[in-house]
Amino acid sequence: MIPILTTTSVVTCPHGGSVMTLATSNTEMLLDGSPALLLTDIHQVAGCPFTVPPAVLSPCLTVEWLVGATQTSLHNVPVLLQTSVGLCYNAAHVPQGPAIVVQVQQRAMGI
Repeated sequence: MIPILTTTSVVTCPHGGSVMTLATSNTEMLLDGSPALLLTDIHQVAGCPFTVPPAVLSPCLTVEWLVGATQTSLHNVPVLLQTSVGLCYNAAHVPQGPAIVVQVQQRAMGI
C-alpha cells in the first residue's frame, strides 16, 4: 500500500520549481478533509529556473501525470500515489523531466 496524493501534498519539478495549488476535479474522495488527486489532473509549476544551453530559458510550466494507481480509483479514474509518475513540460510542451513528490499524507493508502 502506498500513500495517496492530496491537495496538501508537496510536488516540485526536477529543477526546484514548485507545483502550485494542487487542484483537482475530485470533490468526493476526501482524505483528512483534502481531496485526493487524480491521474487526469494537470498542475501548474512556478519558479522553475531551467535553461537550455547556451542560455535559453525553458522553465517547467505544467505537470501531467502518466501513471497512477492500478487498483484505487474514483469513477474509474486512478488516484495519484506517492510513486505516481508525472512529467513536467515547458511552454512548447517539451518534456523537461519527472515531477518529484516531496511530501504526502501517510494515513490513506492505495494500490
